[in-house]
Amino acid sequence: MKENKFYLVSERALPEVLQKVVEARRLLDSERCMTIQEAVDIVGISRSSFYKYKDDVLPFHETMRGKTINLMLQVDDTPGLLTKVLAKVALSHANILTIHQTIPIGGIASITLGIELQPQSGDISEMIDAMQKTEGVHYIKILGRE
Repeated sequence: MKENKFYLVSERALPEVLQKVVEARRLLDSERCMTIQEAVDIVGISRSSFYKYKDDVLPFHETMRGKTINLMLQVDDTPGLLTKVLAKVALSHANILTIHQTIPIGGIASITLGIELQPQSGDISEMIDAMQKTEGVHYIKILGRE
């Protein structure tokens, strides 16, 4: 039996057909469409493409619910910035497990966050995007997940 391998890939690297399969699944899950035919017609793919990939491509947040994710952030050493970042986690209904911040060097600090995603947590990519857009956050890297 061949072992499955999984990859974490940015949306922009996915072929358009895979992105449309994800969108068709969202339409079905949200009940905006009642049939697969309706969903594939709206997104512009064939039923065979949908069936071929429907079980193999999922948004990152759907595979992460109930899991732990570790993020590393590089941030400015600014009062209140950590509070703003943690607020983004709270808005996503995720749970902070660990926080580690290095001593700032040259006005820049590294923060490592252990975050537990809950069943009610929002889209993890939206949470990371919101954190990334916070003034003073230079970059965010996913270190691992369990």
